[in-house]
This record gives sequence, C-alpha cells and structure tokens, in this order.
Amino acid sequence: MAAKDAPVRVPIVVACRVLGFSKQAYYQWVKQPVSKREADDQQLIGVLRKLHTEDPEFGYRFLTDEMQDLGYAVTERRVWRLCNQAGIRSVITKRRRRNLKTGEPVGDDLVEREFTADGPNRLWLTDITEQWTNEGRLYMCAVKDVWSNRIVGYSIGDRMQASLAVTALENAVTQRDSPVGTVVHSDRGGQFRSQNFQGALRRHQLQGSMGRVGAAGDNAAMESFFSLLQKNVLDRTVWATREELRLAIVSWVEGKYHRKRRQRRLGRLTPVEFEVVNVGSVALAA
Repeated sequence: MAAKDAPVRVPIVVACRVLGFSKQAYYQWVKQPVSKREADDQQLIGVLRKLHTEDPEFGYRFLTDEMQDLGYAVTERRVWRLCNQAGIRSVITKRRRRNLKTGEPVGDDLVEREFTADGPNRLWLTDITEQWTNEGRLYMCAVKDVWSNRIVGYSIGDRMQASLAVTALENAVTQRDSPVGTVVHSDRGGQFRSQNFQGALRRHQLQGSMGRVGAAGDNAAMESFFSLLQKNVLDRTVWATREELRLAIVSWVEGKYHRKRRQRRLGRLTPVEFEVVNVGSVALAA
C-alpha cells in the first residue's frame, strides 16, 4: 500500500501575504482571536483601500456604491465608519471662486432653477472655469446635458473670449447631431451675452436662457461639475504647462467622469451607461 502524501505546510509569512495581512497581525490574532465582525471589517478595509487607490477622489458615498456593485452588502454608515477607522479620505480641496463681471441679460430665464429634463437635448447648461499654470491661466467652457449629466461639448484655451463659448457650443451641436429647440442656460458672463454666442444659438435653432444676478443657485447644476473637476484635477498639483493641464482635463472628463463615476441621480450609472440604457426607451417614446 502506497504511503499517503504528507500534508503540505505553507510558511506563515506566505499565508499572511496571500490572505492580505501582516505576520504581526497573525500572531496578535493567535494571542487574542478577533471576532467575525472585526475580521469582516478588516477584509472590507482591504477592499476599500484598493478602491481608493484606484480612485483617490472617491469619498465614502462613492466607495459604498463601488462596494455594493462588487456584491458586498454594506451600508453607507458602515463604510463611513471603516473609512474613518482606516484613515481613508477623498482628496478634497476648496474651490477658488471666480469673480466674473456680469451684465444685463440678453434672454429670459427659461429654467428658473428647474434643472431637470425628461430626455436628451432638452436642457443644456454651460459655464466657464479657470485655473493657473506656471505658463498662465487656462480656461475651460463646458456644455452639460441635464438629462444624463454628460458633458456634450467643451473647449479649452488660454483666453476667456466669446470664441471659447462658441467653440464649446459648436462642439456640443456636432456631438449631439444638431438638435433643434434645446434650451441652453448660462450665467450673464460677457462670453454668453456676446453677439457671436447669441448668433450661434440662432444659427443652430437653440433657445438661450440666462440666470439672475446674485442668485448662486441659478446655475448650481453646472457649478457642481466644475467643483468635481476642481477637486479631482485642477487642485491636485501645480501644473507646469497649459498643455499638461489640458490633457489631464480631457483624460478625466472622457475616462473617469463619463465612464467610471457613478451618479446616484442616474440610478448609480455613469453618464455613458445611463444614455446607453435609456436612449432606446426615449426613442420609442418620441
């Protein structure tokens, strides 16, 4: 009769490495075993650290969404507690406020803070943000579709002129197959009151809308996007050149914001996923 194979002994250091904890933690557990709840917490913290390393800007709410999407039955409060315990925090910086001059409106306020839409290309929001580099300022004008929160058009340049806003609008019109009748809401900045921008609205049969002076909430939905951009890109480092910053902005918008950042208002879908899931039903209802 053949002798039975002797059991394979795995060195403790190897087992700890595979299981994702230190040798010291193992010996501490041998002396004082942890409860199942504590062990589960440590496992969840390991997953949270990995997710946070991949997307350092994620706070506990977005991390909760990611964990639930992976199949973990966790609540926001538990993830918040574990993040506090492990020192996992989103990269958060305070946005520098822009001090732009405003003038008389050249159009009515067609939105009145109702930042909702029941289909694509019903309501677009547009605004401009700025950021310093070692070469000087860089400006971005973006156009967002309220329905899916997708940035449907944008332009980036070193001068804040009317052409910056016109180029972003033209880009949005091209990307969305020249919709007609879309409401385009902005603040009263000179770029949006310019003859060139107003002419572009008429040329493409779009409806211009402008918020009120001194009403910060009038374009809050657009400001929320720029706040994310500020936290996740603009304030993450000191930018040496405009081109370096421009590439970082494009990479974040197209790679992360559109395709990786789930949004609760969209049913925990990304803007791209939301449009793919809903465009069929919208087309049928049209």
